[in-house]
Amino acid sequence: MSNCPYHDPFKSAREQKPVLATEFDGDPVAMILGFKEVRKAARDYTTFSSDAPFRVPIPREEDVRSMRQYPIEVDPPAHTEYRKIVEPFFRQPTQPEYIERMENLLEELILDALERDSIEIVREFAIPLQSRALTYLLNVPESEADLWTTWGTHVFRDESGKSKGAEMETYTNSLFDRAEANPGDDFFSALVQARYQGRPLTREEMQGCANLAFAGGRDTIINTVSTVMAYIAEHPEALDALRENPKLVMTATEELIRYTSPVTHLGRMCPMDTDVHGVKVDAGKLISLNWASANFDPTMFEEPETVRLDRKPNPHIAFGNGAHNCLGAPHARLIVRTLLKKLCQHTNGMTLLSAQRKVEKEADYERANAYHELKVQLISK
Repeated sequence: MSNCPYHDPFKSAREQKPVLATEFDGDPVAMILGFKEVRKAARDYTTFSSDAPFRVPIPREEDVRSMRQYPIEVDPPAHTEYRKIVEPFFRQPTQPEYIERMENLLEELILDALERDSIEIVREFAIPLQSRALTYLLNVPESEADLWTTWGTHVFRDESGKSKGAEMETYTNSLFDRAEANPGDDFFSALVQARYQGRPLTREEMQGCANLAFAGGRDTIINTVSTVMAYIAEHPEALDALRENPKLVMTATEELIRYTSPVTHLGRMCPMDTDVHGVKVDAGKLISLNWASANFDPTMFEEPETVRLDRKPNPHIAFGNGAHNCLGAPHARLIVRTLLKKLCQHTNGMTLLSAQRKVEKEADYERANAYHELKVQLISK
């Protein structure tokens, strides 16, 4: 394993070959590690299919949900049609009024943090930020976030790992019932009124879209925000550089997302027996696309374990690649970009008071890519 304290436990395996034969949930998985190999596989949905309900996320999710997630667990052309239904909501982060709301939200949260002697970033900053920002994306009242902030980092499991999936499905069903009775211009009403191949969506399809909307950008945003805050606390010179050259905020956003790589990997299913760079994968078995390893591949990124705020080009694939490139990428980028801007505007940095890393432990790697707890003190200008 790599000695990198953050996110690259795949270094030695990647140096040997671009795929690692490992296992998850007791099943063999060929984990693709190299940047070019991951990107090529992500674009080949015939050989590496997403038509694998509950098995695209790793670990698999039969125990926490009862329906397929749309559009992530279907292949084109069906994927393309489902994606078009929800895409208008995920294009909103490019609109000036949306950007302004996000700036106001980050300013409010940062000014509130400055009034405190200390703030625990995961629960008191990142979770409220993610929850309230999601109400903007789904075009629902911001008061809905009062409930969402109680869910913790994951919508499907509590801190002990116990499933919360049934409660989530009950809640989203109530949102669809409300939308059918009184439709508006929100995400749930759009799904109620949508048509797929000339017919209305089934309730299961609606639930699958909502399920992904809540889960797909939950822990990823929370973990990214927490890791960015920790990085700034540990590297005060980064904020100084951004203040001196505000144009760096754009490249710094991409670099910090690359460095964080909040999703380690996602699964794909091989419909037929496949040779994956020398590893035999039987029909019906999984490979994984390891975005985190690819984003530290030195053949694409010079000194990948070093954060270069001015790194350019930066072709990271933290949001995936190909047809399934993350719908929420513009939203996530806006959150990180605005966070950096508002920290520069209102603070002189922060002091790290305590931190408890969250470590992803699997058969062949351990990866620290999040925090159980992160306590800091923001310093006023």
